[in-house]
Amino acid sequence: MLQNNSVLKSKIDQLWNKFWSGGISNPLTAIEQITYLLFMKRLDDLDLKRISDAEFTGEEYTSKFEGVFTIPGTEQKVDKQTLRWSHFRRMSAEEMLNHVQMKVFPFLKMLNGDESPFTHHMRNAVFIIPKPALLVEAISTIDEIFSEIEKDANHGGQTFQDIQGDVYEMLLSEIATAGKNGQFRTPRHIIKLVAELVEPQLGNRIADPACGTGGFLLGAYQYMVTQLDKNKKNLKPDEDGFIRNSISGRLTKEVSGILNDSLYGYDIDVTMVRLGLMNMMMHGVDTPHIDYKDTLSKGFTESNQFQIIMANPPFTGSIDKGDINESLKLGTTKTELLFIENIYNLLKMGGTAGVIVPQGVLFSSGKAFIEARKILVEKCELKAVINMPSGVFKPYAGVSTAILIFTKGGETENVWFYDMHSDGYSLDDRRTKLEGYGDLQDIVMQYMLRDQTKESNRKEKFFFVPKSDIVKEKYDLSISRYKEDVIEEVDYENPAVILDKLKTMESEIDLELSELEEMLGLK
Repeated sequence: MLQNNSVLKSKIDQLWNKFWSGGISNPLTAIEQITYLLFMKRLDDLDLKRISDAEFTGEEYTSKFEGVFTIPGTEQKVDKQTLRWSHFRRMSAEEMLNHVQMKVFPFLKMLNGDESPFTHHMRNAVFIIPKPALLVEAISTIDEIFSEIEKDANHGGQTFQDIQGDVYEMLLSEIATAGKNGQFRTPRHIIKLVAELVEPQLGNRIADPACGTGGFLLGAYQYMVTQLDKNKKNLKPDEDGFIRNSISGRLTKEVSGILNDSLYGYDIDVTMVRLGLMNMMMHGVDTPHIDYKDTLSKGFTESNQFQIIMANPPFTGSIDKGDINESLKLGTTKTELLFIENIYNLLKMGGTAGVIVPQGVLFSSGKAFIEARKILVEKCELKAVINMPSGVFKPYAGVSTAILIFTKGGETENVWFYDMHSDGYSLDDRRTKLEGYGDLQDIVMQYMLRDQTKESNRKEKFFFVPKSDIVKEKYDLSISRYKEDVIEEVDYENPAVILDKLKTMESEIDLELSELEEMLGLK
């Protein structure tokens, strides 16, 4: 949607520029502060809508702005109605900044009650917009963004919540530098691809042990609500060829409750945890389970808990050897290997994972690398290895990656390989959308139609490799190890013919040079 709405893109750029010129130049800091404002706006709009819906249907609804709020650490009580966006946006600049800092933001931090993950991780959050003028300009721009969202929702076929979520995703995409632990944002179309391959279902417990801003959890959520939409056959594919729809506003309380209790994320960066929580809530997940935990450490005790895991764990970095969870037996401190074993441990028997790994995991000859691959082949049914081109994660990183699809406890007989040449975007830093879907939809179709009983041609983009061949190669999972090169036979002319042609060309050149000399009077 956003790719086609230049007005909305312009407004979002304006918002970033205002924060930059207002003294908040760190992208992570800026996104946090913008997120708080978006939350305040969303909270007011959603509450007013639910009041209106309740009046129409006769159902009971208690407004979040009903009653009084006692400001923490004081005895001062505030009428919650004054904490609405629609109320404080009309204040003067100085009054507004003081009101939001001292009253609205503390209320926001306590929104889901004392015991919720949201309140717990918001406890140390601070509102640091320093200037009244910046706050006024930011609020004005956010109002304009929401007006444009409403216009697009009325005319463009997407729900308001879909577009609002897209806006937030675009803001997150501005965090274009890898973190110190190798963190970077997974492209949304790759998340959609993984969701199509692992097929999360309503009632599954779904996790991401290194969730960042919650992209994979959100991808699973959107896949599931789309499957629940009885009218999804009437929906048009998005720019990547996937059918997605957010129907959370029309879900029953029971289904919403199941979905809310299905998604679990963990991260070691508290800022990412906050952004992940807010990202999920922006998309309609009211009580997401995202927590600040190192899933590789001794303090993490979950195992055999999840039917689905979707993840893009950190590609670089290591963990202190003394803090590695005792259940992890690979004998390495490399996080990309430990996460493979960790994901295996977290899956229930019969559970399926879709995991992105750097290419080095597939072929490196170190003992821990081989043992990690052995887990995938010997203790799981390794269903697919999808090789991706090196530009997929630009501008964050140029590393070559692959998607692994495996089911815990199954038996590997043949592994399906696919050599992705294009993901539908240019492979430079700009990542411009190309015409068509690249290989994305072909991967989904061929994966669903794969048949191990048919003979495989290793000269094609996709083929099967028997487990016995993989074991012989020390569990090497790189596609280049098994793909056969297509050699085209070239017929060359007889050398005498080639020499004759060269002499003829030389004669023609001499003649033309002679004519040119005559024209110039040099002969």
